[in-house]
Amino acid sequence: MRASTSAGLRYTACLSVLILGAAWTQAAAPDQSATAKPSTTAKGGYIIEHDADIAANEPGTHNGGGQTVGYSFFKKVPNLRLIFRKRALKPGSGIGYHEQKEDEIYYVLSGRGVMTLDGKPVEVGPGTAILTRPGSSHGLKQTGTEDLVIMINYEAPAAR
Repeated sequence: MRASTSAGLRYTACLSVLILGAAWTQAAAPDQSATAKPSTTAKGGYIIEHDADIAANEPGTHNGGGQTVGYSFFKKVPNLRLIFRKRALKPGSGIGYHEQKEDEIYYVLSGRGVMTLDGKPVEVGPGTAILTRPGSSHGLKQTGTEDLVIMINYEAPAAR
């Protein structure tokens, strides 16, 4: 593995853990939606975004079908080499089976689903983390009555 790829993966994994920890902390905090401010850039060099401000109804990606809600965090930030998304897959929806071009991490926050990894179906639920590597193929289908809510992150292409 190239050193830059290894460093990028470490950066992606560390940032994912920090953001997931913040999300869990926020979930346990009292509702402050009435006082929430829009996304801001502060002098200290940080950016805060709230999922309620960026939620977008979208069809299942990669022709997966059904309806989802996508949350593309920090997508307007220039020179950020990381894609960080949350996606809520509504009952019956999915992410279509496709070949992976870069390392990609999925983390299940809630709900249930079946992820097909290189042709093999694997049940996933809260607390499941999946790393898909370049050249592998995968797809994800929501199962059950509850939305399947996942976090997804991967290194952004160079021209973003």
